[in-house]
Amino acid sequence: MEFKTVSTIFADRELTLETGKLATLTSGSILAKFGDIHILVTVGVSDKAREGVDFLPLSVDFQEKFYASGKIKGSRFIKREGRPSDDCILTSRLIDRPIRPMFPKTMRNEVQVVATVLSTDQSMNAGPIALIATSAAILLTGVPFEAPVSAVRVGMKNGEFVLMPTYEQTDNGDLDLVVAGTVDAITMVEAASKEISDEKMLEALEFAHKHIKDLCKLQEDLIAQCHVQPITIDEQVLDVALVEKVGAMISQEMMNDLYNKSKKEFLKNLETLNEHIIQNFTEAIEKKEVLENDIKEAVYKKLKIYMREKILKEEVRLDGRGVKDVRPIKVEVGLLPKTHGSALFNRGETQILSVLTLGGPQDALVEDSMDNDVERHFWHHYTFLPFATGEVRPYRGVGRREIGHGKLGEKALKAVLPEKDKFPYTIALMSETLACNGSSSMGSICGSTLALMDAGVPIKKPVTAIAMGLIINEEIGEYKILTDIQAQEDFLGDMDFKVAGTDQGLTALQMDIKVKGLKLSLLKEALQQAKEGRDYIWTEMSKVISEPRKELNKNAPLIASMQLESDDIRVVIGKGGEMIQKISKECNVEMQIDDNGLLSITAPDRESGNKAANWVKQLVYKPKAGDVFDGKVTRLMDFGAFVEFLPGKEGLVHVSELGKGFVKSAADVVKVGDAIKVKLIKIDDQGRYNLSAKV
Repeated sequence: MEFKTVSTIFADRELTLETGKLATLTSGSILAKFGDIHILVTVGVSDKAREGVDFLPLSVDFQEKFYASGKIKGSRFIKREGRPSDDCILTSRLIDRPIRPMFPKTMRNEVQVVATVLSTDQSMNAGPIALIATSAAILLTGVPFEAPVSAVRVGMKNGEFVLMPTYEQTDNGDLDLVVAGTVDAITMVEAASKEISDEKMLEALEFAHKHIKDLCKLQEDLIAQCHVQPITIDEQVLDVALVEKVGAMISQEMMNDLYNKSKKEFLKNLETLNEHIIQNFTEAIEKKEVLENDIKEAVYKKLKIYMREKILKEEVRLDGRGVKDVRPIKVEVGLLPKTHGSALFNRGETQILSVLTLGGPQDALVEDSMDNDVERHFWHHYTFLPFATGEVRPYRGVGRREIGHGKLGEKALKAVLPEKDKFPYTIALMSETLACNGSSSMGSICGSTLALMDAGVPIKKPVTAIAMGLIINEEIGEYKILTDIQAQEDFLGDMDFKVAGTDQGLTALQMDIKVKGLKLSLLKEALQQAKEGRDYIWTEMSKVISEPRKELNKNAPLIASMQLESDDIRVVIGKGGEMIQKISKECNVEMQIDDNGLLSITAPDRESGNKAANWVKQLVYKPKAGDVFDGKVTRLMDFGAFVEFLPGKEGLVHVSELGKGFVKSAADVVKVGDAIKVKLIKIDDQGRYNLSAKV
């Protein structure tokens, strides 16, 4: 392919898309340049459909290369860059989610996307630029793809939106929003915010979409230059006659047997229905005229049609709820006696155990990245093992979905945590999915809020979360928004819109859709309906615990903080760290001094913490004339006694100040090791302390 390029000014930088120079043997490749950020995206498409799958085999890998920012990764012994970081995995998901609905639902050809950061100025996350390049590279392949997809990041400071904010602007702002979409509609939303209103969030989405349209036009200009030839793929389309034949065999009574059932009962009845229908095709299956899996797919397709129509026409859902109903809520706190905070959150058949652990500043997580190393004092991890859905299969460690759900919960809760200077603890939250029938990620946020309050963490406000769904007939524009979707509604519906926030505003959003895009008016309605659902959830949660406990859990460590002056830091640390190590060992505490001179003492109990704190206070105390101290004789001389009156501070008591009468020799009055009360008379020009025993 010949070298082609297009450029535009975007967010005060030049954005360039190039093709025909790098990775020329793959199906499609784009080099995106955004200032000093350069990203190579390659897309490979297999010639044939993969057999035995009922989904699009799309893989997306975002790779950060440390050479891109002039850094060398790793320890002294391992320098090869290996497993992708959580941020890389999150960015991979960010690219995957908006492009997946743009492919034909029946496409089974493997599609592999690899986005590699070749250069970065370390100023911002490169995810949106990688997504723009990915869409353009896919269009270059010629495979069926609905329309160009673009993405932007939006920040906000003092009510004003910032397009493509830097890390610093995001950290100091009120909003971190990534929006993806086509010229016509929004297809994906990912947001973290500081309790902003629904109205402001919708304004931000509209602001983002305006710029998305321009970026899609840029891709169209490039594709027009390249004269791409469309590729015909072998789509695995289910035989319409088979679907109709199967549909005729399913009675109303059979469909009714799938409604108002628990998850286990539903799956059991569905399997019974499949077996009943398959019996009617025994001869055709033996002759290999039809596949058993195709019959099951036809049954499920008919169920999907029936379920959707019942919601659209009667507002009746699979479990019998109305479109705005939330499943029953059941809450417990303080379940685990030796943890710092714990909660069990049940919503329908979804069950989450959230556990909180408090640590000191030294327990912070340091993340080494291509851009800037970050020290984190709060994180939320989410796990989902096979038993949560009643399955038996190998567990190969934390997957991308678990990492994504954990980070979403982290975003939702971060806005309400106390400031570090007021609450210097490291906060680690773990949400264990014990049972799942949909919306477990939202359950983890509710459970984590409860665990924080159970531990006594002074959060600003409680956060609740809910997953909204959608059933839409795009041909006639009819739709129903569903509150608190369960598993089958996620599979059979058109949207998964996760909403988290307080009673004052939104703290996190995540939206994925299976249709080609949604209008802002529908999202506005979904946010309002979500608020009603979240209010109900909080009403149920608050019946068990309505505010953080007044005191920290008795099992939690105690932390004392003290601001040190620059001269005092050296004193507390001591020669070669001798003093700080001595205090830590003798008081059984952990001590840390940050770059700003803030000393944190983490102790197992109040007595140990007070002992260490008092020791430090004595070390850094600036004595003044007239102060009285309990000292200890350290040396005797003919002319007086040396007394240690503060740790590391020694002064002279002259013989004339050792007693009321005449004292010839210090040894006549005191001996080494004696406890003695002394008063500071003065500090001479050389900084020496003159003491008196005449107190």
